[in-house]
Amino acid sequence: MAAADELAFHEFEEATNLLAETPDAATTSQRDALTSREHVAVLVGSDIGYGADEVEEEGDSDKTSLLREEKPQPGFWTFDYYQGFFDVDTSQVLDRIKGSLLPHPSHNFVRYHLRNRPDLYGPFWICATLAFVLAVTGNLTLVLAQRRDPSIHYSPQFHKVTVAGITIYCYAWLVPLALWGFLRWRQGTRERMGLYTFLETVCVYGYSLFVFIPTVVLWLIPVEWLQWLFGALALALSAAGLVFTLWPVVREDTRLVAAALLSVVVLLHALLALGCKLYFFQPLPLEHVTPAPQATPLSSSVLLPTSARSMTTF
Repeated sequence: MAAADELAFHEFEEATNLLAETPDAATTSQRDALTSREHVAVLVGSDIGYGADEVEEEGDSDKTSLLREEKPQPGFWTFDYYQGFFDVDTSQVLDRIKGSLLPHPSHNFVRYHLRNRPDLYGPFWICATLAFVLAVTGNLTLVLAQRRDPSIHYSPQFHKVTVAGITIYCYAWLVPLALWGFLRWRQGTRERMGLYTFLETVCVYGYSLFVFIPTVVLWLIPVEWLQWLFGALALALSAAGLVFTLWPVVREDTRLVAAALLSVVVLLHALLALGCKLYFFQPLPLEHVTPAPQATPLSSSVLLPTSARSMTTF
């Protein structure tokens, strides 16, 4: 019986006093507290579970939307393929033009200005502007020559627009193509040799032609030695930009191949500048040059004196 009395429930005096002082207070048992804690835990766990399900559903919806928005890569014969190469702003184009006008050996044009994002917008419009300016200034040269010499007959030469466009665009595309193909072939023989992409090579050549646009305008000055001076300065700046850009690639090759390749690049650039100068800015068209008078032989009757002529009549 003593053990049973010890196991029986005994109310403490402090609890009795508290209940006596506050009779309206509600009492909770330990079982109720445990039940409430379990209820809270279930609620919290349920909230976390619902949130995780929502996150998973949102993730699945995002993946579905991305898969829907993902488009197949367009072919290189479509306009969509080249649309990304025209996605440049004015500040980028101006920065690349500035880099082509001020070449520096320690600042590679591809690394510091293109930054793995070559564009076709700048080279396309630079070539178009250069071709248009060449044709216009070539005609203006003849107009100015006619004002100085009225004997010169001027007629508009619209075919120069076609000649300038074909020449500039063929040079800006075919020469980089041949250069890129040669470097790719040499890369197979030289493992340490780097390589620019074809579009990077086209971009370098396109921006290197910008310096000839103001030079062609300055060729309107009717001073022969000044025209050749402006042409030499423009050629030096443009060729230096090409050499400084190509040198980090070709220096891994043999010295003979590197020197020959850079010499060919500079020579082709010089031939382009020289051809434009001689064709579009010739001082006088060949059809307007008056032929030199030819000496006509005199007849024997004119050369013989009068006495000899009278003797021949008998």
